Amino acid sequence: MAQDMRSWIDQLEKAGLLARITKPVDPRTQMGALLWQARDRGLLFENLPGYPGWRCLGQAPGDVALAPVAFGVERDQMIPEFVRRTETLGKTRLVETGPVQQKVLLGDDVDITKMPIHQAGIRDGGPFIGSGLMVTKNPETGRRNLSFHRLQMKGPNKTGILLYPRHAWANYQMYEAQDKPMPVAIMIGHHPMYYFAAATTMQYGVDEFEVASALLKEDVELVKCRTVDLEVPAWAEIVLEGEIPPKIREDEGPFSEFQDYYLTGSGQNPIVNIKAITMRNDAIFKNVQNGTEVEGCVYHKVPMSAQILRRARSVGGLADVRNVLVMPGIFGVVVQMKPRYYGEAKNVLMSVLSSEYQHPKIAIAVDVDVDIFNYAEVLWSINTRVNPSEDIVTIPGAKIHAMDPSCPEFGHPGAPGWHRIGGKMIIDATKPPDCDPQKRKEFERLKPVGWETVNLEDFLPAGSPPLRIKPKIPMD
Repeated sequence: MAQDMRSWIDQLEKAGLLARITKPVDPRTQMGALLWQARDRGLLFENLPGYPGWRCLGQAPGDVALAPVAFGVERDQMIPEFVRRTETLGKTRLVETGPVQQKVLLGDDVDITKMPIHQAGIRDGGPFIGSGLMVTKNPETGRRNLSFHRLQMKGPNKTGILLYPRHAWANYQMYEAQDKPMPVAIMIGHHPMYYFAAATTMQYGVDEFEVASALLKEDVELVKCRTVDLEVPAWAEIVLEGEIPPKIREDEGPFSEFQDYYLTGSGQNPIVNIKAITMRNDAIFKNVQNGTEVEGCVYHKVPMSAQILRRARSVGGLADVRNVLVMPGIFGVVVQMKPRYYGEAKNVLMSVLSSEYQHPKIAIAVDVDVDIFNYAEVLWSINTRVNPSEDIVTIPGAKIHAMDPSCPEFGHPGAPGWHRIGGKMIIDATKPPDCDPQKRKEFERLKPVGWETVNLEDFLPAGSPPLRIKPKIPMD
């Protein structure tokens, strides 16, 4: 059997990272609060009044610290492992049918209001599907694209959609220029590697299903849709087949977005007309709680970290970059590296600010003796290793992410040319480089006498609770 959402549920449960919720939960009024609180485990809702036969999975994973389970590695190895797996893309394979087409709904049977779509935030414009991965094709080349999009429920067979100006938007503009609807297929519920793949920004034309295959280390099995000329994963839970008509815009939003604000992206946006629903007989709905530091952010932070790590390592002839962390809000990035020369950290940070991703506006470099997963360590490094007059550089007037509410907006969502302009900043919080060993040694962090052999837990009385905080001895 292919890896799918059900194998992922089993994996989480075996790791002790899943809670089955058997008490009644209302997706509209209760589920958002429960998902928001579940940062340390996934939730499988098994009792949804008003939605007979449905179950729902959320917060799986609800924090970046849980995501390494999907890769089978420790947290500090997850991003390098992502890079290793995607050095070569995988393969897709067309099959006759699959579980996702066990049930096919057409015509009046198409009704997404019967699905347990939750409302995430109190100011949201209603229930949104936050877990939908949309398949589109370039009408000229036929190359597929898989991408995240928020979908506002507007009726039984209609949603609003925010098309951020990237690859799916480029495809839509081609159809709109021909005054034709763009066929779409929206997948809901699969293994998290599909979600990581959809959030991986590569050059236009790369098939994200091939990225998912590389991450899963197995071929991706696809089936042809029933009403549109697209292919979708055979082992998914649900697929919505439809089209986005040209030159139609309607009010869309507000929505709880990844920065923890409501209003960005709202306005006159396109719509999706749903023609068919295919699903498993006992389909499990996937809800994604959005906002900073919850599931919606996890799917973006992991591939973004990996792509930035890949690029940063190539700067100046193989820079010694060890790891990357995307910070809360997604607009800040921390790079862990061992600089070889003066100025090398700044070169690496400039590559972070001009990567495939539009998000980074603040880039920080720390040395290899700093635990980048501990925000206190990052702040310590800034406080003790930064000369603001030399180590902080601001770049005004750069194009930044159009969903960043802190900077001026030009144009508007749903229209060509929508963007924002703002400043970017780099902070070099590394030690002096390897080429100046004496100066570098002056910044060696203290280590307690006996740190290699003495363990406090060996000296505590029997039955003592485990240490809640166990400081990590810094690397050299």
